[in-house]
Amino acid sequence: MEHQILYLSKQDLIELGGAHSDPYVAAVSRALELHSAGDYVQPLKPYLRSAGENGHIADRIIAMPAYVGGETAISGLKWIGSKHDNPAKRNKERASALIILNDPESNYPVAVMEGSLISSMRTAAVTVIGARYLAREGFQAVSVIGCGLIAKMQILSLLEQFEAIRAVRLYDLNPEAAGRLAEEIRLRFEGIEVIVEETAEQAVRQAEVLVTATVASAPHIPYEWLAKGTFVSNISIMDLHKDVFIQADKVVVDDWEQSNREKKIINQLVLEGKFSREQLHAELGEILIGRKPGRESDDEIIVLNPMGMAVEDIASAAELYRRALSAGKGTPLWL
Repeated sequence: MEHQILYLSKQDLIELGGAHSDPYVAAVSRALELHSAGDYVQPLKPYLRSAGENGHIADRIIAMPAYVGGETAISGLKWIGSKHDNPAKRNKERASALIILNDPESNYPVAVMEGSLISSMRTAAVTVIGARYLAREGFQAVSVIGCGLIAKMQILSLLEQFEAIRAVRLYDLNPEAAGRLAEEIRLRFEGIEVIVEETAEQAVRQAEVLVTATVASAPHIPYEWLAKGTFVSNISIMDLHKDVFIQADKVVVDDWEQSNREKKIINQLVLEGKFSREQLHAELGEILIGRKPGRESDDEIIVLNPMGMAVEDIASAAELYRRALSAGKGTPLWL
């Protein structure tokens, strides 16, 4: 007996609203709440690195499986490959991805879809959700370090969700990349001041919300650069010096087990005996459901260190799949 699955291209996803932040903020919020409630299954994601790769942190393929529970349960896998030099050497985006969704009742696949858009937008949604609970209310100044695709989605999502933002500061090792992104933001959002800074320090020191979106393999942002009250969404994981985690008022992760591995900065600190689960303020889902507090004073420096969770990808993909079924979008495929 033939079985039908639905294929959704990137253009299909865009036409379903997949280039805007709202569906991801809703889906990721739900995923974080289910994660905190324990209604999920999420094996530790393996990293596949081929023998010929040069060891750069961004050169890998990751398999990210998850089951997301709740009223509309779904299972799935994100398979995401990345090479740090794809833009420069191959004229391709750094990362590419596919997502497969499975019906958990039969475990049969129900959808296959382009995954890089979902991956970048759900990552931005984590920053948005973090900013709602961990940034100062009414923040106006955002700084982003690194000006690639991930940075673009972070900025667009923040500007869509927070009307008080008035200034966006950008820094990239490649000034042309920063200039291109600055022009795109200016064309899309009126009334926003966009400044390309000459150094990372200039951008960091003026941030109320700081987003790291680089492919850095070693820390380059010390604690002393952070102003009182800064919320840091440490998307690219390796940018902050160890002293930031030790001196910050609160450190929040998406999932402790995912964060404390692969020799990332938190894992290094744990191995050195300088950080522990007990010193962590919270997992983000705990804050969403009210188990732990978010920001409690304007002066707190708060770091969100999200490794990225498969439940976020699968919940986001499921939301777009449901939209596709309602709208009659996508291409049927047959097993």
